[in-house]
Amino acid sequence: MGSLRNNSFHVIVIGGGITGAGVARDCAMRGLKVLLIEKHDLTHGASGRNHGLMHSGARYAVSDPENAAECIAENRILRRIARHCVEETDGLFISLPGDDLAYQQQFAQACISTGINAQIISTREAIELEPAVNPDIIGAVRVPDAAIDPFRLTMANILDAQAHGAQVITHHAVTQILTSGTSVTGVVATDSYGNKTEYHAPVVVNAAGIWGQHIAGLAGITLNMYPARGALLIFGHRVNNMVINRCRKPSNGDILVPDDIVCVLGTTSDRVPIDRIDDTTVTNGEVDLLLAEGVKLVPLLARTRILRAYAGIRPLVASDNDDSGRDISRGIVCIDHAKRDGMDGFITITGGKMMTYRLMAQQATDLVCRKLNVKVACTTAVTPLPGSEPMPVRDDDEDTPPVSFAHRAAEGRHGTLVSKIHDERPEQRALVCECEHVSTAEVNYAINELHASSLARLRRRTRLGMGTCQGKMCACRAAALMAGRDGDPETQISDLNAFLNERWKGIRPVAWGTALSEAQLSAMTYQSLCGMNLIQPDDLPKASPQTSPNPDSHEV
Repeated sequence: MGSLRNNSFHVIVIGGGITGAGVARDCAMRGLKVLLIEKHDLTHGASGRNHGLMHSGARYAVSDPENAAECIAENRILRRIARHCVEETDGLFISLPGDDLAYQQQFAQACISTGINAQIISTREAIELEPAVNPDIIGAVRVPDAAIDPFRLTMANILDAQAHGAQVITHHAVTQILTSGTSVTGVVATDSYGNKTEYHAPVVVNAAGIWGQHIAGLAGITLNMYPARGALLIFGHRVNNMVINRCRKPSNGDILVPDDIVCVLGTTSDRVPIDRIDDTTVTNGEVDLLLAEGVKLVPLLARTRILRAYAGIRPLVASDNDDSGRDISRGIVCIDHAKRDGMDGFITITGGKMMTYRLMAQQATDLVCRKLNVKVACTTAVTPLPGSEPMPVRDDDEDTPPVSFAHRAAEGRHGTLVSKIHDERPEQRALVCECEHVSTAEVNYAINELHASSLARLRRRTRLGMGTCQGKMCACRAAALMAGRDGDPETQISDLNAFLNERWKGIRPVAWGTALSEAQLSAMTYQSLCGMNLIQPDDLPKASPQTSPNPDSHEV
């Protein structure tokens, strides 16, 4: 393919969610020079705002069997290549009094016909498998659902893309699509300070999720997306060990997913105007609706503290006949705009879901390669992601020092990459975040190797601040560690202030009872003891949203 000039690539990928990360990895593994550009941080959109379910495809077996078959195939692949991102839980689809048991039979048969191992089991067996489930259930089907961490999965794809030569830039917005005649030639990216840079490539892949409509518009192309907004609740501890689904046509509050030390209840689905896709504020009505439906699945939720509420926007392709978006296919949409719109070198990959991201990336990359006349087969289905390589056998010799609990927790998060976390000394094993058992050594690893240049990035890389206390103590400790490394305490105060306010946004819709008491304690800690309330906006350093004074630091 020949050598390329500076700022020139074979392909530019727009969007740092799981789909964009997967496309960057696949393209790089096929020998292409790749640039990925993300407006915010990785997983800023729907990839970081879902319930973490690794679908078996059962949810779609009745209504969308093609999508269900894709899900179960990718489910099996991810168990092999992304082992450190997956928790094997299995799932139950339960029927409650008033539900139609005839639908359960139809559901199970549809699953089996699409290759999903679905077993109708007795209610007694279901309760033995999952004691938290509503004891009044009248039917149950066991399916191979699982839990998956979208942050780890996305980062693993990014690390592998970079290992194969890809470049990744965050906090740069694509503000112009460059064209020559009827062909795309590159993009203009604008950083947080308004600085513009041109990047050139014969192929541009639009993997921007729900923002893909805007990106297509920059190329003069109409792409009608359907913004289906879904709200979710995180509970203060893990009440279930299996994924619990309601066995009925998809509706609100019909799934509870175990997620590390907590559990996630989802989800609503409502169409929102395209100009409101950046507003993810959860309403009191959405909280009430989810909770009312969730306690039907697991009655214990009525007495379980809610940690926070959040929402994401599904990147669905528009339909004029569906107000909720639930009847729109979750199938993959890969558009060659040369054929559809006469604009060569421009591809949109959208629709789908996190479960099928790898297949989406393969389809988009196959199209990229055809345009570039590159004949290299896809190997992403058989190549383990960084962290999921075969784990070395641990030496249990008596002279081997015991592994700390924090080290084991880090191993669960990073897989084989835990070997890069150096915690030989006691101070390295000191916990920064007790809830998630994040050590000083893991924080240092995230800063050095995973580009965690802010508390928000650190949260996405390590789960720091995502546990029961929602950052009440660990945020301050982590900010102190980061300030000690870069020698800029004022910047870290700004970052800490932004982090705490972001945590509060999710707590506010559920701020009653214990949650309100915890929020008041956090406010007192940071205001009365740390004086955060005395800091005025004008006192904070003028920096980018990532609080870094150096634009080059945005390159991942």
